[in-house]
Amino acid sequence: MEKRGAWSSNIGFLMAAVGSAVGLGNLWGFPYKMGSGGGFAFLIVYFALVLLCGIIIMTIEMVIGRKTGKSPVLALGQINKKLKFVGWFGVLSAFIILGFYTMIMGWVVRYVVDFFQAMIGIDVFGGMDGGAYFGSVYSNTTSSLIYTFIAFALTALIVMGGVSKGIEKFSKIALPALFVLLIIVIIKGLTMPGAGEGVKFMFTFDKENFDLFKTVRSAGGQMMFSLSLGMGILITYGSYMNKNDNISKSAYIIPIADTIIALLAGFAIFPAVFALGMEPSGGVGLLFSTLHGVFNDMGVIGPFFGFLFYLLVLIAALTSTVSLVEVVSAHFIDTRIEKGKAPKRKLVTLMCSFAMFVISIPVIFDKLGEGGMFQPLGLCWLDFYDFVSEGVMMPLGALTMCILVGWVLKVKFIDDEITLNGNKFYGRRFFAVCVKFITPILFTLLIISLALSFFGI
Repeated sequence: MEKRGAWSSNIGFLMAAVGSAVGLGNLWGFPYKMGSGGGFAFLIVYFALVLLCGIIIMTIEMVIGRKTGKSPVLALGQINKKLKFVGWFGVLSAFIILGFYTMIMGWVVRYVVDFFQAMIGIDVFGGMDGGAYFGSVYSNTTSSLIYTFIAFALTALIVMGGVSKGIEKFSKIALPALFVLLIIVIIKGLTMPGAGEGVKFMFTFDKENFDLFKTVRSAGGQMMFSLSLGMGILITYGSYMNKNDNISKSAYIIPIADTIIALLAGFAIFPAVFALGMEPSGGVGLLFSTLHGVFNDMGVIGPFFGFLFYLLVLIAALTSTVSLVEVVSAHFIDTRIEKGKAPKRKLVTLMCSFAMFVISIPVIFDKLGEGGMFQPLGLCWLDFYDFVSEGVMMPLGALTMCILVGWVLKVKFIDDEITLNGNKFYGRRFFAVCVKFITPILFTLLIISLALSFFGI
């Protein structure tokens, strides 16, 4: 009987891995950064970084996971006891990210509920515009606590179901549903008068505002977070892979699918935003304030499309939070198995989820920096958590694994695992050059750039 669990099929693994990559940041971050970062130029830079860094790190992480059959800390410890700290970078990154990510997901849950009520004729918005209503949402700490707890509960229920019956089963339903909802919203947006300006915003190369350094920084940060690099997710998901699955092929499929969905998100969002003369501001402002205004201006059909859109966002968020909770839970499940104890997945998942809910409390009470709380490093708590995870631990963990494979274990370590059962290692020579020279240099520069960006430099 499987104690840890395993994917029932390669398509199940791919659905879960792509779902992990497709999250809240993709739905607003990628298209906005593309539009404000040079349009098609941003896309080229992003693809270059994915090819030179993303695919390399993804391959390494999946190989480490499948080769050891363990979660990040134990997997890196098995390769070299001194490298356990690299595994901890991944586990702690996932833990910290959920401290703010699930709060935002909680707001999404509330918007789904609110737009559903508006759809059936209940006036929940009280005539407020998008900005005013969003202000009332994040400043209401009681509401944020309740909806963040609901977000954790939804995630925990899926993870408690196990690898194949929980995560995989959910991903196989969620990803197609996400795609269908995107298409519905895209069709509506593109048929609105003036929608072409939104498409133009994404793909026009604005030479005057283009800054190569900022575009590389923006594309690099997006790649790190979107492809789940250094979070331990791909090590954990890789540990459940079948030995017959082609890791090399998966390392290309996942970023391609992720980018396609991110572009589709742009077609779903920006045509409607520009058609109604809204401001295409990035971040949570776009997701909650601006888009709420878009749906308000649609008239009687607005609540229906608002409900559909935020349901879409909720599904995308869930596919990511599931993978993050699994990383943390898998560590303690594997530790119990190592000690000869029963895995107790349900209990472990509940305890980990509760601990992550607790660390989300300072972020909730900070109210995006407006709560008057102590601000570590001069950052609001959301940005502080983001800095520690995305700005420090994730890139350092990814860089360390890259150096380990390139200069200590050598490419043979990767080659032996990928080519099991006759599978092909696509681009082996390219991988060998990148892992030793190109990827470490680019990641070092990216780490410095990301760290400086958190302090406005």
